[in-house]
Amino acid sequence: MLDDSLLADLTADLPSAVRLQRLVRTLRESFRCGAVCLLQLQQDVLAPVAVEGLVREALGRRFEVARHPRLAAILTSRRSTLFPPDSSLPDPYDGLVEQQPGEPLHVHDCMGISLHVEGEPWGVLTLDALVAGTFDEASRTALERYALLVEAAVRVSRLEQEVRALRMAGHGGIAHVEPGEGGEILGHSAELQRLLHELDVVAEADLPVLLMGETGVGKELFARRLHQRSPRWEQPLVQVNCAALPETLAESELFGHVKGAFSGATAERAGRFEAADGGTLFLDEVGELPLPIQAKLLRALQNGEVQRLGEDTPRRVDVRIIAATNRQLADGVRDGLFRADLYHRLSVYPVAIPPLRERGSDVLVLAGHFLEINRARLGVRSLRLAPRAEAALLGYHWPGNVRELEHVISRAAIKALGHGARRDDIVTLEPEWLDLPHGKTSKDEPLKADSRASDIRELATHGVEPLRRQVEDAQRRAIRQALTACDGSWANAARRLAVDPSNLHKLARRLGIK
Repeated sequence: MLDDSLLADLTADLPSAVRLQRLVRTLRESFRCGAVCLLQLQQDVLAPVAVEGLVREALGRRFEVARHPRLAAILTSRRSTLFPPDSSLPDPYDGLVEQQPGEPLHVHDCMGISLHVEGEPWGVLTLDALVAGTFDEASRTALERYALLVEAAVRVSRLEQEVRALRMAGHGGIAHVEPGEGGEILGHSAELQRLLHELDVVAEADLPVLLMGETGVGKELFARRLHQRSPRWEQPLVQVNCAALPETLAESELFGHVKGAFSGATAERAGRFEAADGGTLFLDEVGELPLPIQAKLLRALQNGEVQRLGEDTPRRVDVRIIAATNRQLADGVRDGLFRADLYHRLSVYPVAIPPLRERGSDVLVLAGHFLEINRARLGVRSLRLAPRAEAALLGYHWPGNVRELEHVISRAAIKALGHGARRDDIVTLEPEWLDLPHGKTSKDEPLKADSRASDIRELATHGVEPLRRQVEDAQRRAIRQALTACDGSWANAARRLAVDPSNLHKLARRLGIK
């Protein structure tokens, strides 16, 4: 019966993520265990790609093989591995198995098997139970049989990825689908997936891209993804923090100088444009550039040439520009702080990066990532969120976005140890340790808040956002798209949206856009 179900999913026309999720769900039901997790090996780290029975934030965790002896043991064997209930090896999922509210429970039974695709290690499949004796020798044998079907499902998913990459590349022949170094974009919300698809499409074009978004949304990660998915991915990606460039040195940093061009120029030096020749130049916080430098940058973009300070002959450069800003550059143009011609040159393809508050349950996935980092950093056996802490994270506005979330989790982990939590136990972060201005919850509050948070988590687990949030997200997208199309003019955006300007301003303030 299980074989038939797995085979049906394997041959069905399903998105790869859905296929793998249904696969782990079927395995959990068949083995009658607490949780099943499919993890992919990325260098020396195992990353969950599909989970069933674990808390939502487990998807954001990254398990260093060297730090998790059970996962290391599973990975090094081609046979299934069964750990006895009294095994002294720490379990990476202690406290992460879904359960009724109460004290976190230890995993008592654990079984896993390594997965190989085309003869190479791909990852592992793990099964965990809260009841000792759930798995036996018959379970080990059955897991080895089903692992073959899991490997086949992974092959199908990989094939689909490669086909999509080739279709996107057209006749260009590039099919680079593996993520590069420099960080990972985590999340499964519809808003994020739409954005990633849009970036993958525009990555193939050589157009300048302007990434717009609030501080802390991770614009650098999105710029790296654009470069890694582009035909220039084998060439350098050079980053310039425009906000940190003193006006007196900005021209030299961007375009280079010859020996003796100015006091202190003791040797010839190439600028960032020449360093990025053939590749991509990422101008972070481009709105901070002084006006005189903006004019010289515009000439370089228009002519494809740079001229080192103190040199008469220009040099040809082939550079793709990705710029990023947390400002409304259209407002800067209006106020005379940013050149209109440079703005239009940079914003050939503007992309709005959504703030964390618009990404729904992605906040829990990201929280899981930071929890695992702090668990390893502080030497804690297990670090998890209390249900009320999850509710606080989901309900907070996140003005500092992902960067603020990272700091909140780090502080809370340290506070937990400061309040007497033991490193060799399962440490549960309570909402008061998060110290969120509008996200604190008290243990004496009615259970209604817990019920609402549970409903949100349940909807998020099945890939559905609450209706109110979907409506608000759609309104934010429509307003931002109208503002982009109208060069930041609220009056023109209101006409485009067929609403009264004063009502549009009120709605924007309520949605957190203004």
